[in-house]
Amino acid sequence: MKQHYIMPVGVDDFRRVREEYYYVDKTNFIKSLIDGHSQATLITRPRRFGKTLALSMLYYFFTMENAKYNRVLFEGTDIEKAGEKYMALQGSKPTVLVSFKDIKQLNFSDMIMDFGYLMQHLYRSCKYLLESEYLDDTEKKYFGLILSRRANDIDLQKSLKNLTTWLCRYHKKPALVLIDEYDAPIQYAFDNGYYNEAVTFMRNYLSSVLKSNPDLDFAILTGVLRIAKESIFSSLNNLETASVALGRYQNVMGFDDNEIKQIAEDFHCSEKLSEIEKWYDGYNFSGVNVYNPWSVINYILHDCKPSIYWLNTSANSILKELLKRTDKKQAQELHSLLQGGSVSATINEGVIYSDIYKNSDALYTMLLTTGYLTQASEINNEEYDDTIELRIPNREVRTVYEKEIINRINEMDGNPKLLYLLKALLSGDVESFSEELNDYLFALVSYYDTANKESFYHGFVLGLMALLSRKYKILSNRESGYGRFDVAIFPDDKNKNGVIMEFKVAKNESELSQTAKNALSQIDNMEYVSEFKSKGIVHVWKYGIAFCGKKCEIAVLV
Repeated sequence: MKQHYIMPVGVDDFRRVREEYYYVDKTNFIKSLIDGHSQATLITRPRRFGKTLALSMLYYFFTMENAKYNRVLFEGTDIEKAGEKYMALQGSKPTVLVSFKDIKQLNFSDMIMDFGYLMQHLYRSCKYLLESEYLDDTEKKYFGLILSRRANDIDLQKSLKNLTTWLCRYHKKPALVLIDEYDAPIQYAFDNGYYNEAVTFMRNYLSSVLKSNPDLDFAILTGVLRIAKESIFSSLNNLETASVALGRYQNVMGFDDNEIKQIAEDFHCSEKLSEIEKWYDGYNFSGVNVYNPWSVINYILHDCKPSIYWLNTSANSILKELLKRTDKKQAQELHSLLQGGSVSATINEGVIYSDIYKNSDALYTMLLTTGYLTQASEINNEEYDDTIELRIPNREVRTVYEKEIINRINEMDGNPKLLYLLKALLSGDVESFSEELNDYLFALVSYYDTANKESFYHGFVLGLMALLSRKYKILSNRESGYGRFDVAIFPDDKNKNGVIMEFKVAKNESELSQTAKNALSQIDNMEYVSEFKSKGIVHVWKYGIAFCGKKCEIAVLV
């Protein structure tokens, strides 16, 4: 088949891609499945990493429908080159492909209605079964309920299982089941308050077809999250999980190093490889380096202009929640991430949605699975230790973090002047810095629990400093001189000003001025600037900042 040189942005139908667009050959995935597969496999990857296209490829290879025509789609691909042993299985299975990605409803009854439409469409494509002798009258009546959308939620829970039974009976072969974005309805249910009803329905729907089903050949499911086994895959002991952290099929979704080099060569932009790597590389899937395919495709399409092309709005809500709930420790971790560092987290990929916002490990697990963090170290299976280091994968994702920080401030303050505040801070304009900081305290402090006193203010100021991370190194609670400073800002350019801040909380507003002076004295007495001197940074602004409720006062020296 002729190779086209138009990038398939948003096209996830394998036939269309092969006939009209540039295709990165992923057909070795088919070979891997033929060589050996589990009864049911769940592959979790971030959104827009090629999950739908991968399942579409499997459908066109295995389905018995239009098998002769579909065979042309695999001419010249790796699976054809693997030999007739593999191509003999092309067009050999009754195959069902179903996607839940568009089931996005505000309540459970509408979710069930969407499932009714989905199964109606699927049954309609298999209407030849209804007209055959392989269904009895009761089964035909049930088939008719699905076709006419008069089936209730109990009927729908068995609808996919029943379809595999009839396909197997008709074709005398067990069916292959492909389910795309299996977790999409669950996430919308959680966001809109009907999580328990949705989980019960999905558990029964999936278990009926995947568990002890003699009419199932095997099943492949894709999604973003591995929802906890106890909540949706209850008693399903035949499920293999291939996740971003552990498991097989690491490079079947996303581009690896060799594929990126070939893409760059084919589109005559090999000189852009370092830029592509900087912006869109950096994902570590079970030890394999992977590029974001959506972003690379858009980068090529847009004449190699780097930008934020990958944006997962559902996962962004998780990122926003992290920023909303940032305490002192998480603020420090966020700064470490933005400056190219890492954070430690205990990974439990069996997500229970209600736990996501209760502890940072669950939140970081979510950010890992959704693509906003990636592994900086491997899980040590031998020591049964699920604690790993996580980092931001690339510049594109780091920019998303920075934008969300700005958006978070925008949500709480209709007319923020954060850049003005930062400029005043770096230039020693204490009057302007004090005015802006007091404005932010007045506007935002009611959103936080100030019971932790200095810890709250520490985390609050760190959050405001996040946008400096590209050109400054921001450290918190680090030893220097004879003690530990609260926050220090080190410029990458030694000719620019550094900043050191010490925070204290006054008992009442009348003590703000003296408390600020005491904080400033501590900077000098403890010689906190010694680390700046060791780095060759000469000009350092010293800020003693006293807080009380929604007010602050600042003392400054250089």
